[in-house]
Amino acid sequence: MSTVRISAVRWMFLSAAAVFAFAAWVGAAHGAQADSGLSSQINKEGGVIVKVTPRRLAPGAETWEFEVVFDTHTVALAGDPARFSVLVDAQGRTHSPLQWEGDPPGGHHRKGVLRFKPEPGRDGMIELRIEGVGGVPIRLFRWRLP
Repeated sequence: MSTVRISAVRWMFLSAAAVFAFAAWVGAAHGAQADSGLSSQINKEGGVIVKVTPRRLAPGAETWEFEVVFDTHTVALAGDPARFSVLVDAQGRTHSPLQWEGDPPGGHHRKGVLRFKPEPGRDGMIELRIEGVGGVPIRLFRWRLP
């Protein structure tokens, strides 16, 4: 009788763990689209992986935010991403970031958020350009705004 109870308890525990793991996986997959509803993009050129995820691009947002992750094992990651990144709006105008809030220069892994002044009118494409990382002249990340 006790063996049956232990098996039932073990089965309930394993079932709960599976449900929790599935919920965590679904949450992580949803997080890849972030608040903006736009998907992450990855560029793997020049020995440096750069992943960009649009976070907040709402018309009424105080700032537009892009999470940026730099990952490499070949070069030290130097410089201020706010100095070598620009946002290009649908009319072709370039906008410099307000700030980089994240890891300081150095090392092989950096993560942070580029913040921009929100642009009026969310129509068309936007493009984030990151220049000179890992010897790659320009990395382009493009999204069509909903």
